[in-house]
Amino acid sequence: MKFVLIPDSFKGTLSSAQICGIMESRIRKHFPDSTIVSVPVADGGEGTVDAFLAAVGGKKRFITVKNPYFEDIKAGYGLIEDGRTAVMEMAACAGLPLVEERKNPLLTTTYGAGEMILDAAGQGVRKIILGLGGSCTNDGGCGAAAAAGVKFFSKNGKEFIPTGGTVGEIASIDLKSRWPGLAGIEIITMCDIENPMYGPNGASFIFGPQKGADMETAAFLDQGIRHLSEAIKESLGQDLSQVPGSGAAGAMGAGMLAFFGARLQMGIDTVLDVTDFDRLIEDADYIFTGEGKLDGQSLGGKVVIGVARKARTRNKPVIAVVGGAVDEEIENVYKEGVSAVFSINRLPQDFSVSRSCSRENLEATTDNILRLIKLGQQNCLSANCRK
Repeated sequence: MKFVLIPDSFKGTLSSAQICGIMESRIRKHFPDSTIVSVPVADGGEGTVDAFLAAVGGKKRFITVKNPYFEDIKAGYGLIEDGRTAVMEMAACAGLPLVEERKNPLLTTTYGAGEMILDAAGQGVRKIILGLGGSCTNDGGCGAAAAAGVKFFSKNGKEFIPTGGTVGEIASIDLKSRWPGLAGIEIITMCDIENPMYGPNGASFIFGPQKGADMETAAFLDQGIRHLSEAIKESLGQDLSQVPGSGAAGAMGAGMLAFFGARLQMGIDTVLDVTDFDRLIEDADYIFTGEGKLDGQSLGGKVVIGVARKARTRNKPVIAVVGGAVDEEIENVYKEGVSAVFSINRLPQDFSVSRSCSRENLEATTDNILRLIKLGQQNCLSANCRK
């Protein structure tokens, strides 16, 4: 038999690679001669590059870039598909772990992400995949754009690099000086949220607090992003304010659209394209997927649903293994192509307790699923069933 394993991580407990490893060990126990293909998935944040490298191979390139406070750090990105494609995380140079106790979205920058993009272009890649997730910034991607040569001017005509606290000072934007080497490179931005640039559900109010902003600061940041939206409209002729995902990573979703001509795409769709998932599952018997929680948001295009929709076109069974809660109203996941859903929680415990048992719980749950599959096969054989 052939099993394809393509889970998302269980946030706060197990990475997607760890989940694949645990599932594979259980499958080897029950079906030792099976073919197993593991495709670890990450959502664009920390771990995205390693997940791609584990899934399709490649190498990591390390360079010196600016961190959120314009200090030099080493950051890495992946080169896959024989160097034709670069995979990177903005979190590698603008992520929350890099600021620790210095959280301040008024001052932090995405400049390093632009430096990574330029370096990859200089390596001759034809496609760049940038994951948005885990950012500590709220600059609308202006820092990354400045690193790529885009110029921002204040009212007095002075050029500057906007941060979250100064995007409101932008009077005009000039794309003509953007590095010409980016022309012809396809840029895909992995984005799994649908928040707009500004407003109650925008970048600043929803994600600002986790970056260190109190409500007063969040309101100020929101005003700045609102101003940036108007500046983009006036200087570039694009209204991106309500584009789903434009508010991702401190409105860097909008910045990638405006300054780099990127395409926003759900993370799972990007993974399925790069791994040639349609081909992988052509002869698969079972597809195992999963994520930390299965609820209404999952139907918006998270990993489980993205996998199920693809598998449904090939009439392949999809088993979803969930790290935590399973929403009561999940009937629609079955309509999308999920065959069965299992939570790994074996006891009614709070997450603070159950998280320490995640490995054992996943092993036991996978083991039970495989026992059921084996039982079905045995019954089928005894009844002379055909596959």
